[in-house]
Amino acid sequence: MSFTVYPAIDVREGRVVRLRQGDYADETRYGDDPLAFAVRYAQAGAKWLHLVDLDAAKAGGYTLLPLLRAIVAQTGLQVQTGGGVRSRADLASLLDVGAARVVIGSLAVREPGTVAEWLADFGGDRITVALDARQDEAGAWRLPVHGWTQVAEETLDEVLARHADAGLVHLLCTDIARDGMLAGPNIDLYRRLCEHHPDLRVQASGGIRDVADVGAARVAGCSGAVLGKALLEGRVDLRGALAC
Repeated sequence: MSFTVYPAIDVREGRVVRLRQGDYADETRYGDDPLAFAVRYAQAGAKWLHLVDLDAAKAGGYTLLPLLRAIVAQTGLQVQTGGGVRSRADLASLLDVGAARVVIGSLAVREPGTVAEWLADFGGDRITVALDARQDEAGAWRLPVHGWTQVAEETLDEVLARHADAGLVHLLCTDIARDGMLAGPNIDLYRRLCEHHPDLRVQASGGIRDVADVGAARVAGCSGAVLGKALLEGRVDLRGALAC
């Protein structure tokens, strides 16, 4: 199975930023030109980009269409992007502008039937379901929603089984405890997901700090890894990660 490295660009108010464990009050800024980052990643040999709209929730919808259009036109990168996708029209507009794959987050937990319809209509290769998970005291993986202020009734495995039956192909899963912490990815979680859901192409996200972590995610069975903070801070050489 091929393995894909996804350099990530999270955009808030036009800037490239990273949030620590998803906390908007704990933000680190890295630059004011997201397009320049995308160009640099493409020049380093990346084929894909993970683009996140952090303003979407506040704005009530995806705000990065001009940036998405420019990245596709100027870099040749295939872009996986999301933020604020709540309707079929939202999804279609991103694909029309040039997104290769649209990321669906909490809606996949709240309205799995809606996402199942989109998978049927647009195809499993055009959608990535992104789930943020936290392990509870009993060891079950729970899914916080609504800005992590509430917890869904269904577990991670139950939600995944539902989407897999509906034709899901691409899963991006983040261990909330590792997100933005540079403490290493939760390899045990990814190994377990790949074993329990062998038909899914799992992307590791959260905690990756070096090329060795990228290799560990691949060995665990993941089909890809998302590089955020470690790449922005120069802890990971993108060319080295791509060669992993």
